[in-house]
Amino acid sequence: MTAVLGVAAAATAVAGPPAHAAGGRPGLDGPRPDAALLERCTGTDPVLCTFPDLPPGHYDVTVMLGDRRSPASTEVRAEARRLMVPAVDTAHGELARRTFTVNVRDPESQQNQPAGEGTPGLTLTFTGDDPRVAGIGIRAADPRTPRLALLGDSTVTDQGGAPYTGWGQRLPAHFGLGVSVVNHSGSGESTVSVLAKPEMFDALVPQLRPGDLALVQLAHNDKTTTAEQYRANLTEIVARVRATGATPVLVTPIVRLRFDGDQLSSVGMIETAAGSLPQHVRDVAADLDVDLIDLTALSEELVEGLGPVDAQPIYLVRENGDRTHTSWYGAGVYADLVAGELRRLGLVPERFWR
Repeated sequence: MTAVLGVAAAATAVAGPPAHAAGGRPGLDGPRPDAALLERCTGTDPVLCTFPDLPPGHYDVTVMLGDRRSPASTEVRAEARRLMVPAVDTAHGELARRTFTVNVRDPESQQNQPAGEGTPGLTLTFTGDDPRVAGIGIRAADPRTPRLALLGDSTVTDQGGAPYTGWGQRLPAHFGLGVSVVNHSGSGESTVSVLAKPEMFDALVPQLRPGDLALVQLAHNDKTTTAEQYRANLTEIVARVRATGATPVLVTPIVRLRFDGDQLSSVGMIETAAGSLPQHVRDVAADLDVDLIDLTALSEELVEGLGPVDAQPIYLVRENGDRTHTSWYGAGVYADLVAGELRRLGLVPERFWR
């Protein structure tokens, strides 16, 4: 089964430019940069720009990167360290325009944090080897902008503090204007807890509409969940996502850096008393005719190919001995794998890719 993000939204005429618009073609070019918005920025490396008056929602953003007087290298992050634009190198006098759509929410990072966590409104951070920003434009996104929701654990979530980084934190960099990535994940979450906590799955369901995608990666914290309950929980999540008209996509978990000789151990492969959790995900996907991203198989091939030493930079082994959670670099590696599968499966139209 293959569905395409934004089918329902694309079938409806786009409304006129909402507040903060200043010309351009809605949904294509992004808002025109407004020099006055640079007054909200402080610092030089990084450059921090805050817009506390913007309420939670979805916003189209245009940035002009570079400097008319010197070369620059700039990447753009939003909110809790979400990578929106990979590093852009500009020559002396050159400016580069980039557009993207960002989800502003409360809490700002992990969904299971208390309300009010983080900075109010929209935060943009321009970092890199020599960051320069010459212009910013912001407008409220069209209400029918498609959403790519993520429901997952600590390996997916928007981690608030370095060096921890979830792959969902780096996924937005793959998309340009018109797709809003909603990372509704949290550390410690399992298929049991996301269904039990009102701030988790119950809070995500009302945000989903026809044409949206919902990627679900939950397994690392289901160590004590029985096989029957685990499958039942995934089945319930799939059914409730489908009831909104959105398309569920099941994602098997990333492997842990735990070796037994030349191969990953059972712990590394997320095997529990309930059996192989990745295999349960595969079986549920097949039984329910749900699209599957087999991130376990992809990460297994990558990590075993590198070996127990060369794979260490993907995780936080060298920083603090952590063999489950990923570094900024490692999260990018796994975000690339997820993006590649979304593209291969035809789940996101070409016009949305950066």
